[in-house]
Amino acid sequence: MERSRKVFVLLIVVLFVISVVPVALAEEGGKININTATVEELVKLNRIGPKYAERIVQYREANGPFVRVEDIVMVKGIGPKTLDVNKDVMTVK
Repeated sequence: MERSRKVFVLLIVVLFVISVVPVALAEEGGKININTATVEELVKLNRIGPKYAERIVQYREANGPFVRVEDIVMVKGIGPKTLDVNKDVMTVK
């Protein structure tokens, strides 16, 4: 019983750390500008790996800058869940 409690507490701590990492790694006032960020900067966002970061950059190059943070869902493979977990650490300004 004691071991399962320790595992549960450890799991809670790990989940908390994972949820705070994008905020801690964000730049300029705590936000990543999705209109100017490099692939290396975009991968700091939660649920964004190199493949999706490259798609964001390619989308910007083909279509111009994002007008709103919510427009990131127009990038293939990026949906509402990814937007929800990152909307507080992204900016378009």
